[in-house]
Amino acid sequence: MIKRTVSDRLFDWTNAALMLLLIVVTLYPFYHVIMASLSDSNRLIAHQGLLAGPLGFNLEAYERVLANPNIFSGYRNTLFILVFGTALNLLLTAMGAYGLSRKFMLRKPIMIGIIFTMYFTGGLIPTYLLVNNWLGWGNSMLALIVPAAISTWNLIIMRTSFEAIPESLIESAKIDGSGEFGILLRIVLPLSMPVIAVMILYYGVGHWNSWFNAMLFIRDRELFPLQLILREILVQNDTSAMQLGDAMGDQQGIRESIKYATIMVATLPILFVYPFLQRFFVKGVMIGAVKE
Repeated sequence: MIKRTVSDRLFDWTNAALMLLLIVVTLYPFYHVIMASLSDSNRLIAHQGLLAGPLGFNLEAYERVLANPNIFSGYRNTLFILVFGTALNLLLTAMGAYGLSRKFMLRKPIMIGIIFTMYFTGGLIPTYLLVNNWLGWGNSMLALIVPAAISTWNLIIMRTSFEAIPESLIESAKIDGSGEFGILLRIVLPLSMPVIAVMILYYGVGHWNSWFNAMLFIRDRELFPLQLILREILVQNDTSAMQLGDAMGDQQGIRESIKYATIMVATLPILFVYPFLQRFFVKGVMIGAVKE
């Protein structure tokens, strides 16, 4: 048994204290939002400092948020982008990663060209002109899905994971008459489920939180994703759709409660998904980050 010195114990205590402090700093803002969303709006607007609990239990803010038709249209659009966008992301990233994990003549130049896009892009204006004018995808869901179909970083992670699969398995499948697509679907992907789960999480969270492209390309409010609706409420302070009939004196208080409730409504679904993928997370990232 290794004897632990006083300095070792001191390091462990210090490390534990710092980690505990980091957990509190990370979790308290989320806790504050929950408590504020459940608080009475008048007491909330008059309160200053930290919140230990709800200031009177009140669900009026949630009732108003859920009665806002923009929230449900935003959910519908975001779920559409999430499902079809993530499916396209996985398909193209897996195909690109598998191709780049095989040895062929132009592999290195192609990889250099792909990595180049991580550091240099065409810029905002050329991207807007390409998507909106030349491709004609303005005010369309395609503008939110196709331009972000492949993340270079995720492609590199998945490629590294595929390279860790023994070459003997690939050769055995080829001897048995399997083609490249058969190898990818029957051998490579089933052996790479941890990294696939990580890709689902990365791409899914990216689609769920995305609002900038929608602000650029979408003009029809019926096509606004949830995060763009959330931006209007939080940044532009637009809660008029949920404050009809309020007296002037009550508007400021209920506006703050509505903001907190909207944050919770927009955040909880993606948080519920994370525990189902968390067990794959560390393993998938490590497999895709370290080449054996």
